[in-house]
Amino acid sequence: MNRLQDRYVKEIRPALIKKYNYTSTMECPKVAKIVINMGVGEAVAEPKQLEDAVADMTKIAGQKPVITKAKKSIANFKLREDTPIGCKVTLRGEKMYDFLDKLVNISLPRVRDFRGVSNTAFDGRGNYTLGIKEQIIFPEIEYDKVSKVRGMDIVIVTTAKNNEEAKELLAQLGMPFAK
Repeated sequence: MNRLQDRYVKEIRPALIKKYNYTSTMECPKVAKIVINMGVGEAVAEPKQLEDAVADMTKIAGQKPVITKAKKSIANFKLREDTPIGCKVTLRGEKMYDFLDKLVNISLPRVRDFRGVSNTAFDGRGNYTLGIKEQIIFPEIEYDKVSKVRGMDIVIVTTAKNNEEAKELLAQLGMPFAK
C-alpha cells in the first residue's frame, strides 16, 4: 500500500464515517477510478502527434493508454469515422493512488498562477473533472523533449452519492480547492 491509500484507510475513512454517520465502512465514499483523456485533434493531419501523446500519457500514468477513435465523420474538421483522434487511460488500485498523490502534491502546485482547483466541477453524482492545459506540469515529462504542449482531462470517479460527500473526500485526500 502506498502513502495516500494508507492515509485513506487509517485517517480519512474513519473521519468520514464519523462525520456522515455511516453504519458500515463499505458505505463510506472512496475513489473508484481515475480516467485521463487526451484529445489530439492534430492527429488527423499528422499521425506522429498521436504517437507523441501516447508516449507522454504512458510516462504520466505509468500505464499504456488506449487509442480512441472518432465516432462520426465531420467534414468541417476533415474527420472520418474510426480515425484515431486521442488516447485515454483508466487507473485503478495502487496506480490510481500513486497518480492522485503525484497530482495533488507535485503537479498541481507547479501550475503557473495556481489558486486552487474549481469547486464547481462536480457532476451531481460525486465525480470530479479537472482540465489541465499543459502536460509539462508532470515531473516525468522532460520540457526539452516536448514537441507540442497538450492538455488533458482528468476525471476522478468516486463512490460518493452526492457532490458534498465527494468534495469532502477529495479535500481530505489533499485536493487544493480554491477558497
